[in-house]
Amino acid sequence: MLKRYQVLLPDWLEDYIKQIAELFDLSFSEIIRLEICFSILSSTKSFYPKYKMEITPKEILESAHGQKEEEEEEEKHRLMSKIYFETRKAVEYRLPILKKQKKK
Repeated sequence: MLKRYQVLLPDWLEDYIKQIAELFDLSFSEIIRLEICFSILSSTKSFYPKYKMEITPKEILESAHGQKEEEEEEEKHRLMSKIYFETRKAVEYRLPILKKQKKK
């Protein structure tokens, strides 16, 4: 389920997200979600190197870099689903750790 939040962005960040959204033919919101997921995966990989992922930030970058406009929508959505799934697993792994740290 998606929830609506208001996020304030400086102009330069808005411009960047608009350009990326146009480049990959995705919505502004979708790019923000993907960027947040990428950040979570990257930090999880950095803080917990032994944590196993089925897709790494490096693989995401390589896939995004090699993506062509005419590439099938289905393949794009398959990659996005994989990113969301892996991010959810990483969050479920990290949340109990973060909650323990908060208690200290």
